Amino acid sequence: MTEAPSFVTLFLHNFNSVYPPLMPAKMRQTGVYRNGDEHMIAIIMAVYNGETYLNEQIDSLLSNTEKDFVLHIFDDGSTDRSAAVIQSYTDKYPSKIFYHRNVTNQGVIHNFLNGCLQVDADYYMFCDQDDVWLPEKIAHSVEAVKRAEAQSPNVPIALFGDARVVDDSLQQLHPSFQQMSGYHTDALDVAHLLMENKLIGCTMLFNRALRDKLTDTIPDGLRMHDWWIALIASAFGRIIYLDEPLLLYRQHTGNVVGGSSRSHYITNRVKHLTAQRQVLYDTCKQAEVFLTIYNDQLTETQKRLVSLFAGLPSANWFTRRYLILRYHFLKSGLLRNLGVMLII
Repeated sequence: MTEAPSFVTLFLHNFNSVYPPLMPAKMRQTGVYRNGDEHMIAIIMAVYNGETYLNEQIDSLLSNTEKDFVLHIFDDGSTDRSAAVIQSYTDKYPSKIFYHRNVTNQGVIHNFLNGCLQVDADYYMFCDQDDVWLPEKIAHSVEAVKRAEAQSPNVPIALFGDARVVDDSLQQLHPSFQQMSGYHTDALDVAHLLMENKLIGCTMLFNRALRDKLTDTIPDGLRMHDWWIALIASAFGRIIYLDEPLLLYRQHTGNVVGGSSRSHYITNRVKHLTAQRQVLYDTCKQAEVFLTIYNDQLTETQKRLVSLFAGLPSANWFTRRYLILRYHFLKSGLLRNLGVMLII
């Protein structure tokens, strides 16, 4: 009996008819498995009690035009039917989809980054358990990074892009996560990224040169896995922004980290000033960890910059604000920066 097409397969077919590919046909992949001498992409999926949306996410990966990838799923101790859902795919695609179950719960940051350390590949992509990847996501991302590598060989490179924000049933809430959030995607230098992360992990692709900058033991004190990758890329290589939606970014009550509008962002922070002050100090702590690990590899200018940011909590009232303005430790937009000046 012929298997009925999945919901995601039908959705992606309809999506392509409404939103045609942004790149010309001659630049798109053929959709067949590539020869062994081509580069391989490792998709690192972190899962925790994700049974509700796993089928849709995995189906969307398999529906991508680029087929030269392997999917490594790292289960962080799920207690629902996630393992059974995943096994149905590993049984069907034993050389493409691999299941790993953590002995103890690591949390999302360590689960993603430790997953990278366990897998050898030329390129790496983070994958959440509840989104839907658009058909050209992998192809467009790896093509852009390869072009950058041709210009800058052996340099750590990270790419990130945009996403369509949808609800739990994939109805569009906003056509652009970046526009909704108001992030300045061109402010990708170390100073700006010390203060604010712009890179959505589920849109990212980075190369082996960047992955090899990770330490064998992932440190504590990191704000998020994608932010850590962004800092490494900014300090030692390049960051590329791909200005197109790469996935459907699902928002629901179970998100670990989700999107929010600028108005919601500001309202939430005004209501919780003490908590936001602690978040800012945790961000400075992340810089301290970064300096400790990469001190010998940073330039003298970079060392001073990271050190000044890490030391903001211990500086006096005037000095904190002076350093933020002097060295451009800034967020995106006037209101966010006024908020920083209020709570620092």
